[in-house]
Amino acid sequence: MFAGQMTDLLFTEKDLVTSLKDYIQAEERKLEQVKQWAEKLDSLTSIATQDPEGFLGHPVNAFKLMKRLNTEWGDLENLVLKDMSDGFISNLTIQRQHFPSDEDQTGAAKALLRLQDTYQLDTQSISTGDLPGTSVKLPYRSTLTVEDCFELGRIAYSESDYRHTEVWMAQALKQLDEGEESSVEPVMVLDYLSYSVYQQGELERALDFTRRLLELDPEHQRANGNLKYFEYQLAKQRKAGEDLRYRRSEGAEPEREESEGRKGVKKDNLPEKKKYEQLCRGEGIKMTPRRQSRLFCRYYDNNQHPRYLLGPVKQEDEWDRPYIIRYHDIISEWEIEKVKELAKPRLRRATISNPVTGVLETAQYRISKSAWLTANEHSVVDHINQRIEDLTGLDVQTAEELQVANYGVGGQYEPHFDFGRKDEPDAFKELGTGNRIATWLFYMSDVAAGGATVFPEVGAVVRPIKGTAVFWYNLLPSGEGDYSTRHAACPVLVGNKWVSNKWIHEHGQEFRRRCGLHEMD
Repeated sequence: MFAGQMTDLLFTEKDLVTSLKDYIQAEERKLEQVKQWAEKLDSLTSIATQDPEGFLGHPVNAFKLMKRLNTEWGDLENLVLKDMSDGFISNLTIQRQHFPSDEDQTGAAKALLRLQDTYQLDTQSISTGDLPGTSVKLPYRSTLTVEDCFELGRIAYSESDYRHTEVWMAQALKQLDEGEESSVEPVMVLDYLSYSVYQQGELERALDFTRRLLELDPEHQRANGNLKYFEYQLAKQRKAGEDLRYRRSEGAEPEREESEGRKGVKKDNLPEKKKYEQLCRGEGIKMTPRRQSRLFCRYYDNNQHPRYLLGPVKQEDEWDRPYIIRYHDIISEWEIEKVKELAKPRLRRATISNPVTGVLETAQYRISKSAWLTANEHSVVDHINQRIEDLTGLDVQTAEELQVANYGVGGQYEPHFDFGRKDEPDAFKELGTGNRIATWLFYMSDVAAGGATVFPEVGAVVRPIKGTAVFWYNLLPSGEGDYSTRHAACPVLVGNKWVSNKWIHEHGQEFRRRCGLHEMD
């Protein structure tokens, strides 16, 4: 080999050494990234595992957990795969089968958007974790990054929900403008923003966002096409407005005034969903002072029942029509924990009875997990059932089993009746015990924010208080359904809601709750 060739090899080797150093630096940077990720997650999980329910009770934490496990751990996996890290990769591969799916991540995002609408929260409050019921000193209070906000907007976009797309992309852009470092480029955010506002009919704003995008990336093909289209549509819109004003000035087009009914909707005529959301926020119908003065608290022994003669329970009137009663200190801490312990292994997505077939099935308007406990499983369940019978005077032998439900982040149950209506003759046919005459509901946890039980038809709001229970009749004495008992479980905003309920049926109550003389008694 000639000296010239050897010289070339030296320079080749020098290039290889330089490449090797670049590789080492790249590996060190990668290792530093992994180290920072591990330290961050170590700190976060140490706090989170001290109080898992409290941590996951904050909706932002729940969403970010889904996002981390479904997306960010995958990114880390790709990073580590560049090296021969067989031990970590094999462990991650094994654990990955337990990770949430895209559907789970989308569900967590939708829950956050649902809370935003129900409680009229702005994106800034959610992004900073500044939610009602949270404290600045809360150890598991969390914030949303630009990537998180962008992901929420992207999920809303995939559902053609352009309003939420707009507000979350705007929040992502705001945080970028404030100097937050992010892998998300402003161009990507502006692209979503311009289209989402256009879809809502705001051409001028769509044009403004498009122009800003093109300032950052003049060669953006879609933005250049949109710019011409938006300008054309805006010119067309303005010309149509000028033509209309001209015709009106000539008397050819009379001005139309909004009718009284169009100008504003009376509160009484609000859609049920709006009433429900208002009540969840603490707004809506209020009971008059005169009616409130007729509500009382008392010590109650159910006509000197032997079990309560010496130790009566504390009873409070929550509402008059329908008559809703709350029992205080009616279930102990030990009983609550035992019921939760029995239920947790069996918690499954809650079901509802199909009004046509009577078959139990899941529904989007009921988002919780539930389990059923029988009286012979543990003495605590038997004692609880007996307590319900003693205090209500109703036979629980024909009642449904004790249902335990857990409402996590965004968990809710939209307005519904507990009883079967006339157009649902087969609602409880399989049980053979008649209709649901009454509902007994235990609150087994306090909830930091949200989670109230509301009755949209009458405006009643019952707050969850741990250790209490509420009771109401679903049927009138005649057996007709009491439609004022239509109720809902508000979404849990912050915290975790545990309840258990007993649906008591008609059969066996013939001599315990006698029929009235009139149909609507």
